[in-house]
Amino acid sequence: MYASPGLTEREVAVLKVWLGCDSKVEVGVRLHIALGTVNTHLTRIRDKYSRVGRAAPTKAALVARALQDGIVKLDDL
Repeated sequence: MYASPGLTEREVAVLKVWLGCDSKVEVGVRLHIALGTVNTHLTRIRDKYSRVGRAAPTKAALVARALQDGIVKLDDL
């Protein structure tokens, strides 16, 4: 069992969309939020994972964490 980072619903939503997109700009367009807001959410997500000892400095690492936590499934990617 992995330590939960305690992501908010919005952080989970941003993470799911970002994992399925090619760019952060596309995430912003899909969620109707500014690029800066996308970056803020991703920074907070990474910080939360780091605080529980599960660093995720790259998109690939976030994919691994999201899979481990059941946020996404391989079929979603």
